[in-house]
Amino acid sequence: MTRDLLLSVCAPLREALTRAAFDTDAILDLLGPEAHAALDRHEPVPVRRATEGGGDLGQLVRLFLLGDDCDSASVSAALSPLALDDAVAAGLLSRDGDVVRAELDLRPLDLGTGNRWVLADLDGSMRPRKTADDHVIGVGHASLSLLQGTPTRPVGTVLDVGAGCGIQALRAADYAGTVTATDINVRALDLTAATAALNGLEFEIVEGSWFDPVEGRMFDQIVANPPFVVSEARVVNSYRDSGLDLDGASELMISRATDHLAPGGTAAMLASWLHVDGEDWRHRVASWLPAHGIDAWIVQRDVADPALYVGTWLRDGGGDPRDPAVQARAEAWLDHLEEAEVEGVGFGFVYLRRTDSRSDILCEDLRHGFSDPLGDEALAYFERLAWLREHDVMEARFAVRPDTALERVYLPGDDGWRQVVARVHRGNGPQWQHEVDDLAAALLAGMRGDGLALEELVTLLAFAHDEDEESLTATAIPLVHSLVRHGLIEPA
Repeated sequence: MTRDLLLSVCAPLREALTRAAFDTDAILDLLGPEAHAALDRHEPVPVRRATEGGGDLGQLVRLFLLGDDCDSASVSAALSPLALDDAVAAGLLSRDGDVVRAELDLRPLDLGTGNRWVLADLDGSMRPRKTADDHVIGVGHASLSLLQGTPTRPVGTVLDVGAGCGIQALRAADYAGTVTATDINVRALDLTAATAALNGLEFEIVEGSWFDPVEGRMFDQIVANPPFVVSEARVVNSYRDSGLDLDGASELMISRATDHLAPGGTAAMLASWLHVDGEDWRHRVASWLPAHGIDAWIVQRDVADPALYVGTWLRDGGGDPRDPAVQARAEAWLDHLEEAEVEGVGFGFVYLRRTDSRSDILCEDLRHGFSDPLGDEALAYFERLAWLREHDVMEARFAVRPDTALERVYLPGDDGWRQVVARVHRGNGPQWQHEVDDLAAALLAGMRGDGLALEELVTLLAFAHDEDEESLTATAIPLVHSLVRHGLIEPA
C-alpha cells in the first residue's frame, strides 16, 4: 500500500459508497436491530443472514464489516465505478482467482454531523489476524470516549497528536478551520490521508514523534489519544506503546501540550497514570504541569489493578493467555510494575486551557456513571473558573441551579430516624455531589439570585444561629468556590 495509490481510489470509492448507501442509517435498516446488535458483538452469522438479498449494500457489509471471502464479480458491481484491479493495487482489497477479500477496515460512522467513512487496519474481531508492529487501530472504545468528551466549539486550528486512523482529526474538521495531524507511524498517516480524502477533506499531515513535527507552533485546540499504555520502555505495537517507561507518555503529553496552546486554547486528551504506594495520584499528575499559565481539569474515570491491566492489554494485542510466550510477557510486565511499587493504573481525561494567570489544577475522581459527554462541561468548567478568578465571591449574588437537589439520608436510631448525611446533588452533567451540614444548606436556601450578596447572607446566618461570623465566612468561601466550580450554584 502506498499513499498515492490509496488516495487515487478515494474519489471513485466515495462515489460507490454513496451510491450503495453504505452509511449507518441504511445499514441499520438493512440488518434490523437484532442483527445490528450481533454486528456490535462481532457475531457474523446473524449479519450474514440479514444481508442476503441486500444488493450492493449487503455485499459491502459482508466485504468490509464481516471480512468475508466474496465473489469478485459481485464486489466489482458493488464498488463501481472503482475498478477492482485499482482497489487491489491500492491495498484496499486482495484477490485470489475469483475470491476477493478486504485488506483494510472500512466502516461508516455518524460523529454527530452526518455520515463519515473511516479507514483502518483489520483487527481480529471477525477472523483471526496477527497484529502487525505498525498496526493502525480503528475506532475503539477509547477513541469513541475521546470523541464524546472533546469540546466542539468552533476554533481556528486543531492539532491531533498521534492521529492513528484519523478519527479525531475527522471530527475536528467539523468545527475547525484547519486540522493538523501527526504520527510517528507512516502507515497511520497514509490511512489518515485516505480517510480525509474519502470524506472530501484535506488535513495537514506531518510525520514525527510527539510534538516534534510542530515545534514552535501553537494551536487553538489539541486533541490526542496517544499510546499511553503503562509498561516497560519498549514498543511492541506503536498504536499503544510509547517506548517510554511506565506513565512517561502521559507525562510527556501533559507537560508539553501547554507549550503548543495559543492563549485561551484548550486541549482534550486521554491519559494514564500510576497509583504508587504512598503517593497521591493527584500530586503525581499535577506535578507534570507548570505553576503558571495553565488551568487543568484531570478526570479519573477508572482504576485497574496491575493483573487486570496487564491481562487486558495482552488480550488487546491478540495474545492468548494460554501461550507460554504470552505468559512470560505477563510475568515480565507485572515484575516491572511491582518493582515500581505500582498498586493500580488510573485512566481518564485531561483538559487544559492556556491562561496568563497562576495555574489552577484540579484532579478528581469521576468513576460513577453518567451519560452527558464531558466536552461542553470542560469548557463550562473553565469559564466558571475564570469567573472565580476575577470576582470576590463575598460580594457576589448566587442562585442555586434548578437541577440541584438537596438530599438527606436517615437511618434508624434509638429515638427514631437519625440523619447521617446531607448533600447537594447536581442532576445533569457529571452529577457531582457535595456533602453539606445544616448551616450550609441554610446558606444555599438563601441564594435566590436577586436577593442578598454572600457577605450579607453569612451575616444573617451567623446572627440567626449564634455563630461566629468570621469562622462562618472562612467556611463559606471554599464551599461556594467548590459549588461554583462544579456548577451546582451560579452567579446571579
